Amino acid sequence: MKIYVILSFDGETMENVYVGPDEEKALSLKPAEFDNCEALFVEIWEDGEKTDDYRLE
Repeated sequence: MKIYVILSFDGETMENVYVGPDEEKALSLKPAEFDNCEALFVEIWEDGEKTDDYRLE
């Protein structure tokens, strides 16, 4: 099963804002939905290993 981890970046720190299996929900998130968010990044985990990561916006 894939797990999507969405990280909010505020220029200095990163914070998990979503962790779960719902790809549609994870990839639909926007930086404007979170306080002090300059960018969102996604990590995709499968079977305990990170298989991909990239910037959402």
